[in-house]
Amino acid sequence: MKNVAVGMNIVLALAVAVLFYLQFSPKKSANAVEGGSKAANAGNFKIAYFESDSIQNNFEYFKEIRSALQVKDQANSRQLNELKTIFTNKYQDLQRSAQSLSQAELANRQQELVQMEKTYQGKEQMMAQEMQDESFKKLQDVKKKIEDFLKEYNKDKGYAYIFSSAPEFMYLKDSTYNITEDLTKGLNKLYPKKQ
Repeated sequence: MKNVAVGMNIVLALAVAVLFYLQFSPKKSANAVEGGSKAANAGNFKIAYFESDSIQNNFEYFKEIRSALQVKDQANSRQLNELKTIFTNKYQDLQRSAQSLSQAELANRQQELVQMEKTYQGKEQMMAQEMQDESFKKLQDVKKKIEDFLKEYNKDKGYAYIFSSAPEFMYLKDSTYNITEDLTKGLNKLYPKKQ
């Protein structure tokens, strides 16, 4: 599950970094090229934020995805543990019976153990990659649902930016502009918990 949280934090951190870059990088506007200038009215410039950990803990759809990923991760672990147990048993059996085996039999059983170890490692890598791909895909789906909701939510709010708050990126925040509760309630209305 650490992979899911890390993945979500990376996605959110990248989004914040891109938004900061877009906001603070020098830009040439179409008006500047044409010789005209339009200044943004600073009095109407509004920014809001939401607590990403609160969304992870309170958005029912996200919790369902996290739970499903945990179940899959546990199933993968059980499957790998079964393979490891079979390997360990065969290894111990070989240790006990090595004295009574011919050179050819010993070589065959050692080769079988080497093949089992390769199979285990391949399965472990495949499962880890599948888990990573599925986690990324599902987290992208959560991110899309949040973005879609925020587009609707912001139609009458008029925020120029809505950020996800991450402790490593936020140095000061005024809770007046915290929309986490609105976001959580709205998302849970759109994507209620499955019974």
